[in-house]
Amino acid sequence: MAKLTKNTKNALAKLEKGKVYSVGEAATLVKEVNCTKFDASVNLAVRLGVDPRKANQMVRGVVSLPHGTGKSVRVLALVTPDKVEEAKAAGADYAGLDEFIEKIKGGWTDIDVIVTMPSVMGKIGPLGRVLGPRGLMPNPKSGTVTMDVAKAVGEVKAGKIDFKVDRYGIVHAAVGKVSFDAAKIQENAEELIRTLNKLKPSSAKGTYMKSVYMSSTMSPGISVDAKSVS
Repeated sequence: MAKLTKNTKNALAKLEKGKVYSVGEAATLVKEVNCTKFDASVNLAVRLGVDPRKANQMVRGVVSLPHGTGKSVRVLALVTPDKVEEAKAAGADYAGLDEFIEKIKGGWTDIDVIVTMPSVMGKIGPLGRVLGPRGLMPNPKSGTVTMDVAKAVGEVKAGKIDFKVDRYGIVHAAVGKVSFDAAKIQENAEELIRTLNKLKPSSAKGTYMKSVYMSSTMSPGISVDAKSVS
């Protein structure tokens, strides 16, 4: 077993074994137990009482975090020529169509989110084997296939994220950076938990939110009481 570093020991000493913290307490603690020298991401891992193999228990959605994630998100707008300037004005890092489709076919994926319009999806479909495994495929459910491209770009830039339960029934999402005020981390985390509660499938039986953990990159996880969110 790897030896614990002094920083990790100090971090663990601040956590009470077996204690479940309110979101506000966890947001304060996650800043105190962070061991990295860089501005680490703060993440939530929410284990849900669902079976993701069943289509009617697949939990996926979008949430607009009030304070964003703190990450700069690179957005590509795959749009017709008449929409290029509009997309760029809304904050898209790249906007265009055929030249970017060719770049993606050549393996270019130096982006975080792709926003597009319904009329263009026919051209994007064949890119599925490149974009799919990287989670970059635009999807109407996540609001990234829309007629209002400028609005979608603006929302992504402002902190709208999409999430999906993994095959183990866990949703992972970034809810800020350790440099954020604890109150901002708390409000972002609560918004995500509220959104997940609204998405509870009617077919899910038993406890829905089995566990919630908050952690920063390389820090210990802090057990969070999901019931502390009203």
